[in-house]
Amino acid sequence: MADLDDIYNLKILELAAAIPRTGELPAPALRGEAHSKLCGSTVAVTLTLDDASEVVTGFGQTVKACLLGQAAASIVGREIVGTSITEFNEVAASMRRMLKDNGPAPTGRWSDLALLEPVRDYRHRHASTLLIFDAIERALAAGEGLASSGSNGAPRRSAG
Repeated sequence: MADLDDIYNLKILELAAAIPRTGELPAPALRGEAHSKLCGSTVAVTLTLDDASEVVTGFGQTVKACLLGQAAASIVGREIVGTSITEFNEVAASMRRMLKDNGPAPTGRWSDLALLEPVRDYRHRHASTLLIFDAIERALAAGEGLASSGSNGAPRRSAG
């Protein structure tokens, strides 16, 4: 089992102290929120997509979470703009496999998420670590609902 010092290390502290893209984007933006009942952490996101609804063009987040949730949100906030929805879904799935199924950590520009690998030994911390992914997935699902309901898709578009 990982030592708590492996989880709460200096790099995790630095990431949590420097969360990028805080605050909300102006409308129209997709919105999603995730909450952990176990620890009370909440992450809310707003995002915009390109005209084809395939790439994240804007991102804002409000993070009221524990250190692990903050660190994950910091990494995601740094990397998400310019990310395709397909790539994001792959990274989110990789994080879940890393924590829950002893899978490999995300790689490439997302490789800092490997800093959260020691959390796998602490199942009660998985939910807070994954909140940012849950919130973004909810925002994207809300956008799909708008598109399938006959909306003109305006909330899915980039403001710029």
